[in-house]
Amino acid sequence: MTVIENIRTARKNKGISHEAMAVNLGISQTAYTKIERGETKLTVDRLQKIAEILEMKLAELLDPEPPSFHQEIHNNPGTAISLQKVENWYSENREVYEKLIAAKEEEIALLKSLLKIS
Repeated sequence: MTVIENIRTARKNKGISHEAMAVNLGISQTAYTKIERGETKLTVDRLQKIAEILEMKLAELLDPEPPSFHQEIHNNPGTAISLQKVENWYSENREVYEKLIAAKEEEIALLKSLLKIS
């Protein structure tokens, strides 16, 4: 599953409408619909806000069922199909992970600089 599919599934499971998501995000319903269609790229801040609205951890949105990949690889060792699924999933979500890592590194650098000032 991609991050967008995870968001859509979680939203539907919680019974939250597009309208409610849009209101909580402070955007139009059309703008939210574009997010779920993959027409608008997600920012890290927006992804964090979506996780809050869905009452989920960000990691759950990024990878809601990590054991299934590992279990599939374990059950079918060496199969190209299983490895390809993992590789495709990583490729689809790589940009989001890189942005999250960069944001955390910036936050760490800021906190370190604040500690030096004190």
